[in-house]
Amino acid sequence: MKTNKMLFNFLNDCKIQVLSILLIIFCEINNVYAQDWQWQNPLPQGNDLNCVKFVNSNTGYSVGAGGTILKTINGGTSWTFQYSSSIVVLSSIYFTDANTGYASGLDYNTYKGIILKTTNGGNLWTILNSGFPFRLNSIYFTDSNTGYAVGGNTILKTTNGGTDWISQNSGTTVGLSSVYFTNANTGYAVGGNYDEGYPGPCIIIKTTNGGADWFTQTSLPGIMLESVYFSDSNTGYAVGGSGRFEGQAVILKTTNGGIDWIPSDSIDSWGLNSVYFTDSNTGYAVGGGATFLKTTNGGNEWIRQSLDSSYYYYSSYSSIFFTDADTGYTVGVNGTMLKTTNGGADWTSLSSSITNVSLTSVYFADTNTGYAVSSDYDSGGSILKTTNGGTDWIVQNTGTLKGLYSIQFTESNTGYVIGDSGTILKTTNGGSLWTRQNSGTVNDLRSVYFTDENSGYVVGDSGVLLKTFNGGTDWISQNSGTTVALSSVFFTDQNTGYVSGMGGTILKTTDGGTSWTKLSSITLSGLFYIFSVYFTDANTGYAIGRPNGGNDKIVKTTNGGTDWTSQTLKSDNLYLRSIYFTDSNTGYLAGGDFSQYGIGTIYKTTNGGADWTRQSIATPGYLVSIFFTDANTGYIVGDNGTILKNTTGGGVTGLNETPVAQKLLKTYPNPVKDKFILDSSGLTEKAQLAIFNVKGQKVMKLQISDSKTEIDISSLSTGVYFLKLINEKGVEEGKIIKE
Repeated sequence: MKTNKMLFNFLNDCKIQVLSILLIIFCEINNVYAQDWQWQNPLPQGNDLNCVKFVNSNTGYSVGAGGTILKTINGGTSWTFQYSSSIVVLSSIYFTDANTGYASGLDYNTYKGIILKTTNGGNLWTILNSGFPFRLNSIYFTDSNTGYAVGGNTILKTTNGGTDWISQNSGTTVGLSSVYFTNANTGYAVGGNYDEGYPGPCIIIKTTNGGADWFTQTSLPGIMLESVYFSDSNTGYAVGGSGRFEGQAVILKTTNGGIDWIPSDSIDSWGLNSVYFTDSNTGYAVGGGATFLKTTNGGNEWIRQSLDSSYYYYSSYSSIFFTDADTGYTVGVNGTMLKTTNGGADWTSLSSSITNVSLTSVYFADTNTGYAVSSDYDSGGSILKTTNGGTDWIVQNTGTLKGLYSIQFTESNTGYVIGDSGTILKTTNGGSLWTRQNSGTVNDLRSVYFTDENSGYVVGDSGVLLKTFNGGTDWISQNSGTTVALSSVFFTDQNTGYVSGMGGTILKTTDGGTSWTKLSSITLSGLFYIFSVYFTDANTGYAIGRPNGGNDKIVKTTNGGTDWTSQTLKSDNLYLRSIYFTDSNTGYLAGGDFSQYGIGTIYKTTNGGADWTRQSIATPGYLVSIFFTDANTGYIVGDNGTILKNTTGGGVTGLNETPVAQKLLKTYPNPVKDKFILDSSGLTEKAQLAIFNVKGQKVMKLQISDSKTEIDISSLSTGVYFLKLINEKGVEEGKIIKE
């Protein structure tokens, strides 16, 4: 074929098959542009992981919240991100062969179940179907075409590799958590319901005719079953919990194909989420409270084994899988990943974290040197520092147990941190030593801002407003004219500054803080608490906050705060905490989204806030602070020790960046010499096209407004290029070869 010949010429006649090369390239490109914000802590990422499966001894997958799909090809030594969407949560994954796999879960936008499929080892995941009435908690295939998915009281079946899914009659109103088949016809599903935090009756149902009929085997009160597994055609196990929330561990066993289910003796552990057997005698179960159980006698006795956990009480393992008798994996909350090579005697962490506490502020003194501070109820505040652009972070000794909320450096070595109970810390040697300054107050301090190396301002609770003229040696109380809590301070020059806080308060000074005037407008009076204020020039500024009884919103002024107007965000129930602009038009919002289980969210504007677009990253907690070192390089920190980095200025990522079902870009001619036609009739207007080379570098970006557009790539060198077209309706992908 002509294409193959050109590819081989492009690869300098190397002896590797073209298909293998393309798969590798797709993997590289996928990891580059699927997610413009990259995790720096925890690693490889921090979203909860709900399921782990391996297709062979080296190749495995794990899925979870925030659309997370991770893949390893070296037995868990390293994991790479695959293309999914931040607006879904994935509960289960199953592969029918090395290349063909399925993932099920929930679409946050619709709160409906969703199923994804890959036919190339996860390089591309496409939506098979969505709109099922419940989150799909578990998926299982008996052969390459026949599969089942369960969620709510729904059982779905496909006989054509997921193209069509038919609802089966489960015969129950109880929610289903897990499904397992012992052969083509015989399968089991388990579940239960919660009533005000307490389990109702659990359910175990069985089919012997491929799901045409399901009948109840047992229903026990006060139990929630989460997982079912059979070690042979007759011997199976179902695990879960009893009591409030995760409760007491429950293990049921059958030796006669489910006719009888016998509970194990009382087990002193939290509720269980997953069970797996490597042979008829040896099995494992994991659950809440860092629970790890093992049996070597077919479940007659379960022994609790110890797993290292920095937060034992809060740790939870959701899934366990073994590739052989000795090698196993378990995953859980906050991206936890563990591996054993000796049957569970010892476990090694495949994930890492410098901290798990909530980070409240981030600031970079130069391109490589940055700091993040935290406030934690149990351990107080801490300061993290990086000297290589966030690749590595170390914990500094603050000398205080007070929670810390804001940090700023006036030059490479001199910085300030403020926090609880009037805490002000200063360093003059890049954080090697932090010394406490006398703030003159015991009120909690929330924000710090310096206009030069000597002049700085601090605001806090009870209307506290402090100023220093001498680099913090003395802090002088200023008359803010209010007693409400103040949360943010920002200056546009030496004399002009703004302070925001509760009651819709925005104060302004034009004389370096000698006097402060309260600004008011109809819009601002409707905001109960203004969390952050930011100005891009003397006249243009933004504030984010919460109306009394409404959703968080953003307001803008173009006349120095005299008037404020609301801007539109395409989501309800937002929880906004930080705003940052890199130029007059380009800005970012960070916070959370209540409508999507409280996940962290990022919005970007490129036109001064006229439009805000959500970016394709989700975190397990809220994001609270943003800082950019240049137009492209930025950092965001938040709950659970989250640190994110962006080196593309946010890219072209959009709100609905979800895989489009079985849909690829149409381009012609292909191969091409100088120009090709892009057929984008499947997407609406205001689309953006990004072109990447084989190294994952973005080489072109342009707006697409017509259904058919001529693209000039004469400036590009010969080779293979990958296309990504994005707008609010979805994403299309493709590739071209330039001769």
